[in-house]
Amino acid sequence: MSSELEQTIFDNSLDFRKRAVDVFNYQRSHNPVYKVFCDTLAIKKDILPDSEISRLPLIPIRVFKEAEIKSFTGDAELEFHSSGTSSMQQSRHFLKEISIYTRAIEKEFYRHFKREETSILCYTPGYAENPNSSLVWMLNHLIHQDETGLSRFLPLGQPLSRKDIQPLTDANRKIVLFGAAFGLIDLIELHSDPLPENAHIVETGGMKTHRREITKSELRNKLSECFHLPMKRIHSEYGMCELLSQSYAMGGEWFESPHWVQVSIRDPKNPERICQPGEPGKIGIIDLANLYSCSFILSDDMGVMDQKGRFKVMGRWNDHDLRGCNFLIDNELEG
Repeated sequence: MSSELEQTIFDNSLDFRKRAVDVFNYQRSHNPVYKVFCDTLAIKKDILPDSEISRLPLIPIRVFKEAEIKSFTGDAELEFHSSGTSSMQQSRHFLKEISIYTRAIEKEFYRHFKREETSILCYTPGYAENPNSSLVWMLNHLIHQDETGLSRFLPLGQPLSRKDIQPLTDANRKIVLFGAAFGLIDLIELHSDPLPENAHIVETGGMKTHRREITKSELRNKLSECFHLPMKRIHSEYGMCELLSQSYAMGGEWFESPHWVQVSIRDPKNPERICQPGEPGKIGIIDLANLYSCSFILSDDMGVMDQKGRFKVMGRWNDHDLRGCNFLIDNELEG
């Protein structure tokens, strides 16, 4: 059954609801923690393929800190830990197979940036101290996909300079500067040189070593001004340790998800209710790439959906126990 599901979760020709229900029925049977959660909600039988998506229960994301969320037996091929201070309990995400993660990474990243012409420069202070960071693993994977060998991590504490940029421009590569939000602010304060006009920046949200909060709009304006790029080339990535898929906001602040992911905004008092466009709530995520952990997650991030089905991240419902992407507080709802 699981091998069959692996073939279908990335199949865009299949209806998302059917894929999601198939994954739900598999995980309800094979994930002990999720099974208990479903039993508590009196969901003890298979859900039919034509059932409403809202019937698929979303497990609170904090459970990844409290238990091993696995829909498989045996050892994990890889294990990710969330970022956090030593006093914080970290989330853990166990991967049965790396191949599903790499497939999710490549499918969505290269949907926006052409593989054959893109090189990435990465700046991620704060994450280097976490050897089990899913973000660092993802960036390392993308670096290794660059056959020119020009993609790399930038040295910490040093500005981005022309000598970093020139080899890529000489090779006619389009540069993607990929970094944690406050790491990119550090590059600005280190007086980095401008990027070529065809370059892109992807910011991943905040980080633990932040000095102050900044809105998404302020960050985008600073990046545009410092690196001499138009706002349409400043993008954001939304991901976390507990997810194997990423969503991107291209040239703005509204995120779109890959076809194997469905994001909804849920009423925090009644998570089964999906909020109306423009109504703030908790971000609920169905990530089918989480086949061997749990695909149905209610995050602690606050968000809002627009009429087009895009979502915006607005911070946290709980100001305590903050995690990476939640330092960018932005209360603007207009696109």
